[in-house]
This record gives sequence, structure tokens and C-alpha cells, in this order.
Amino acid sequence: MSAFQYQALDPSGKTRKGILSADNARLARRELLDKGLTPLSLENVGAEVDGQRARKASFSKSDLVLVTRQVAILVNSATPVEEALSAVANQMNKPGVRGTLLSIRSRVIEGWRLSDALAEHPAIFSDLYRGIIAAGETSGDLGAVMIRLADMLEKNRATLMKALTSLIYPAALAVIATLVISGMMIFIVPKIVEQFDTMGAQLPLITRMVIGFSNFLQAWGLWLLLLVVAASVGFWRAMSVPSVRLRVDTLLLKLPVFGRFARGMDGARFARTLSTLFASGVPLLDCLQASRRTVMNTRIRHQLGDTLTAVREGASLAGGLQKAAAFSPMLGYMVAAGERAGELPVMLDKTAAQMETEFDTATTLALRLIEPVIVVGMGLVIMTVMLAILVPVLQINTLTVS
Repeated sequence: MSAFQYQALDPSGKTRKGILSADNARLARRELLDKGLTPLSLENVGAEVDGQRARKASFSKSDLVLVTRQVAILVNSATPVEEALSAVANQMNKPGVRGTLLSIRSRVIEGWRLSDALAEHPAIFSDLYRGIIAAGETSGDLGAVMIRLADMLEKNRATLMKALTSLIYPAALAVIATLVISGMMIFIVPKIVEQFDTMGAQLPLITRMVIGFSNFLQAWGLWLLLLVVAASVGFWRAMSVPSVRLRVDTLLLKLPVFGRFARGMDGARFARTLSTLFASGVPLLDCLQASRRTVMNTRIRHQLGDTLTAVREGASLAGGLQKAAAFSPMLGYMVAAGERAGELPVMLDKTAAQMETEFDTATTLALRLIEPVIVVGMGLVIMTVMLAILVPVLQINTLTVS
């Protein structure tokens, strides 16, 4: 079944717009005529033949968070699922998002469970997403579960976006510094060196070093740039090899600031996801398996595999986490307190909030360290170039005065 966006005239001559579901355009026009509407235009915005790739491209992560939140609010207020999907679809500006939601709504009307309808769009709705929805349907409290799911998506996305945006400024600063220094060496220094050719005297060591580096960039700069690009592409491809990715992630965790950065981001995501799943009624082992998949660092993921094995063999969750030592000891202590009090989801939520705060602190610290290092490094290079130019000039003046 496809979704069609229509524009039609009602009996009073007013233009009506909306979206309806039908197997084909002919049946869609007949449905409009049955409603007393005269079709003016009819556009297929959700045909199943469009393919998962096109739907995924038009259904961004921010769209997923927005749709989940709006559907959750409606379902939690006792609105039937099909009506909630229809209401949210009519508010969406993107035809691909509307078509996807109306396609899901059609399956729900046919009697499908919502989680089964979502399974027709695996590129948009992950296994974890569908598993939480299925748990809500099984428990009979879909609205509350979807609210928790929306909270989890929003907080996980906020954590990831904060990590990405925190790297934008240092990266831009590093690129600008590299371009400025390269431009000075390739275009400015050679012009100034020409003025020293008539001196006849030996140039100072610092000047000869700068000239040598400038000549190197002029002769090999393009090849150096190609080498950097090739190395970057090779590294990106090598990261798809599990053994290489594991070594890189292990090394990352050992770095003083960036290791804490990575552990904080993954720890917050893990705790938040585990809390959402467990509160939704998902069995603990399934919670651990699903939460483990949300961790980005493969070394931490391997350590959580040890936790999963320990819990499967009868150990407590707190014991398994402390044995694996994947995250800070605080997570194990908080989980142990939650298990003793019978409030594990609440303690996991508090832990996730605390780890997000620690992640923010680590991010701020990293920025405060990176930015001055780049600025000072750029200043030292520029100062070296200026000295390389000024020292011969001062020597000429001294000889002239003598």
C-alpha cells in the first residue's frame, strides 16, 4: 500500500489538502470521489517500490527523534496507534517521512503489531528501536515505553552531537593554521629569499632551515598532500577490519584525555539504553546484548562481552560490570545499589546523567588543552619565519653601520 498526497476541491469549492493510503492512484482517486472531493493533483509520496535507501535518505536521525516523541505523546494520551501515526504524518514536511509513517499506519490498520510494521523499514528503525517497541506492546504500556524511548533517543543524540560539535572548532583551527603556514612557506618566503641572494654572505642557520623547508614544500608539497589523503583513506578502510579497529580503540582508551572522552560517551549511552530496556520489561540478558551494540568503542564492547558471560553464568550485573572494568567504578557501585534497593532503572538513569556530566567535563578539558596548543604552535612557526627573515636583515644593517 502507498501513501498519496492530494489536492482536491470540496463541494463548496474550497481547496483541500491531505494524505491518504491506497493500493494505487486509481483507488486513491475513487476514495476522494467517495468523500465528495474532486481531485486536482495526486502525488505518490510513499510507494513501497521506492526502496529502503531512498527512505533512509529522507528520514534523518532528527526526524526519528521528533516522530518518536510526537507519537509517544499521542499514544500515551490514549490515542490509537493508527490515529497517532496519521496525525504525526500530516504534520511532516518531508514527503519521504510522511510516506514512511503512512505505510506503517496501513500495516497497523491491517492488524499488524507496530513493531512488526516497523520491521519493514530496518534502515530507519534499528533492532534496538523495534525491540523496545515490542516490549511496550507485550507489557501493555506502549505509551510509557515510547516516552522512555524518546527520552533515550534525545539524550543519546545530544551526547553524540556534543562530541561532534566539540571537535569542529579545534579541527577548523588546525586546518586554518596549516593553510596559513603552508601559504607562507610556499608563496611568501621564496619572494623574501630572493632579496638575500645578492648578499654573498652565508645566511644564518635558522634562515637556511626555513628556506630548506620552503623549498621542500614547493617541490614535494603536492605529493605530500596526496600522501596525506591516501593515508587517510587507507586508515578509514583499515578501520573496517575488526582486528585493526580493536587495536586503534584500545590505544584510544589509553590516551590521557581522549580515553576519558570515549569512555564517558559510551558509558552514558550504555547506561541510558540499559535503563530504558530494563524499565520496559526486557529480560536482563537481552538488555545487555542490545545495550552493548550501542557502544562505539570495540574494546569496551569486548569487555562488555565478559560482563554478558558473567551474568549468564549467574553473577550479578554489578559484579559483571566491575569484573569487566569497561567503565568507571562508579557505574558498578550505582548498579549494585540499584540491585539491592530493587530500583535498578532509576539508579541507571542517575548514573547516565552523572556520566553525561563527566563527559561534558572531559569535553571542556579537551578543548581547553587543544585550542591553546594549536594557537601556540602556529605562533611559534610564524615567529620562526619572522626571525629567519629579520636576522639577515639585522646582519646587513650591522655590516652597513660598521
